[in-house]
Amino acid sequence: MSFNGLAEAPERGFSLITHWNQQYGLCHVHLADDGGYALASPPVGLIVFWWLGRPVAHRWCADGGSEPLAGQIDSHVLELIAAEEQRAGAAQLGASVVICTRDRPDELRRCLASLPQQTWQAREVIVVDNASIGRRTRDVAHEAGAIYLREERPGLDFARNTGARAASSPILAYTDDDVLLHPTWLERLVAAFDTPTVAAVTGLVLPAELATDAQEHFEKHWSFGRGYLRQDFDTARFAQHRDDVFPAWEIGAGASMAFRREIFERIGYFDERLDVGQAGCSGDSEFWYRVLAHGLSCRYEPRAVAFHVHRRTLDGLASQIHHYMRGHAVALLVQWERTGIAANRRQAWLGMPRWYAGRLWHRLRGLCRPQDRFLREEVLGYLSGLLFYLRHRREGS
Repeated sequence: MSFNGLAEAPERGFSLITHWNQQYGLCHVHLADDGGYALASPPVGLIVFWWLGRPVAHRWCADGGSEPLAGQIDSHVLELIAAEEQRAGAAQLGASVVICTRDRPDELRRCLASLPQQTWQAREVIVVDNASIGRRTRDVAHEAGAIYLREERPGLDFARNTGARAASSPILAYTDDDVLLHPTWLERLVAAFDTPTVAAVTGLVLPAELATDAQEHFEKHWSFGRGYLRQDFDTARFAQHRDDVFPAWEIGAGASMAFRREIFERIGYFDERLDVGQAGCSGDSEFWYRVLAHGLSCRYEPRAVAFHVHRRTLDGLASQIHHYMRGHAVALLVQWERTGIAANRRQAWLGMPRWYAGRLWHRLRGLCRPQDRFLREEVLGYLSGLLFYLRHRREGS
């Protein structure tokens, strides 16, 4: 029997100490009384055995023995026990962390520095260098003790797939070089894989700073944040959008995502026409879309927190938005190509152009809205995405 953890609940006046017996699958919980929560008189403690999915409670007696505890176990105790069971089960999965980078060694160093602070340590950290110039990226990866791989083909999804093929753990967690990770990021991300149908998990991505006009604009109109409540995206929810486009981008952000390793063998790898270095973005959302189309689920877990450093300059933000819409156009057509769901093609060729025409008409009438600040970049990016797809579509599509 091994010591597994301590969870405090001061408002209830007790501490929860959990032990996990791997051989018999029992969760042993000792609830030590701190004087504010009376279990018995005189209270010494409580031990709960999970047997065939049901909790059986005993309380410790002053003479060192124990006796059955009658009545219902407090719901707060059960919540803490369930949380500790989830932690113990997920810990058995193990995770590889993959960071794809190009010519940003200083940002990479900061990201890597947040990994040793994690409450759960990754089995391996893989840095995929997407054709950086010079040796600094390799040196930073080696200094951090990470596995260093080089991918010469320019494109984020080439790099992501290189990392996926090299990883050896059941769970693959991805983050970006311009991200700082909360200490419980990996723990929470992996723990969310608590049912076999959950194939992908994303986390809450908050701004690391809001110091410039560009960063404030991005967070207000293009934020990675998806709220503070857990959400499950399953086949039933996906089926509701057979006649329109399922908004896969609402599932999360590629700066904080994880997958079961086996899913890549089942549905394929990231589409290498998408994302930075190729179309511009949306390799993550296209993959989530594919997960749902194959009858599996994605989960958004806001307790897995990461902090993203947004572009600091308006020129940098303008370029980012251009490539976002370029990638979005390609992703719609790739989703149609891979699934045959016609709503994606209809949205790409009719829905989005009609939407942009309406926004341009408002602009011509002198109605300037904050969200239209980069409308020119959006429209030109979207049109270039359509042309990109026509040049790179697969045979038979």
